[in-house]
Amino acid sequence: MLRRRFACCLAVLVASAAFGPALAGDAFPFGSELILDAAPLRGSKRIPMLQIEENGSASIDLWCARLHGQVTVDDASITIVPVVTPQAPCDPDREVRDATLLATLAQVTAWRRLGEVIELSGPTTLRFRLMTN
Repeated sequence: MLRRRFACCLAVLVASAAFGPALAGDAFPFGSELILDAAPLRGSKRIPMLQIEENGSASIDLWCARLHGQVTVDDASITIVPVVTPQAPCDPDREVRDATLLATLAQVTAWRRLGEVIELSGPTTLRFRLMTN
């Protein structure tokens, strides 16, 4: 009888350890660096990144510019309000890409987490990967 209870408790413990990370994986990764799922532009190693803190402050690194923003995250919705500040001149192609990415981020309305991938969706879907190094 005691062995059977021990075996049941052990089975529950193992099952909860296996499913615990999957359940916790649905949470938004506040404080983590998220890197855009894109290749760097020719002649550069830079890829846009996003970091959102629990208080809603965000650090946004685009192809050229770096700025801050305010973000509201709920269970499945997200709103990003970038704070645009004057930036040093940059390559015209990168400035256009920055403006496009910034406009896309401002139109994001929903998010979902698929393991190490965070999808931000609106009129266009952006895929970010958690930095794990």
